[in-house]
Amino acid sequence: MNNLKISSLPDEKPVRLTIDLPAPVHRDLLVYAEAMNALHQQSVTPQKLVAPMIEKFMLSDRAFLRWRQKRSGVSSS
Repeated sequence: MNNLKISSLPDEKPVRLTIDLPAPVHRDLLVYAEAMNALHQQSVTPQKLVAPMIEKFMLSDRAFLRWRQKRSGVSSS
């Protein structure tokens, strides 16, 4: 398991957001943070993983990317 989707965390000023997660999702975040800590020798908390995971998800959602592009009026050609 050397290729996690999240390999490093950006250092940006965060916007605080409070959310409720189902217990299984929180448990998985704990395990993911543990994997990052072991594989990348980083001190990562589950809280720091949420934003990069959401970002990766949105960037992989082609329908969302097309909608966002259409909404902004930017042409891909």
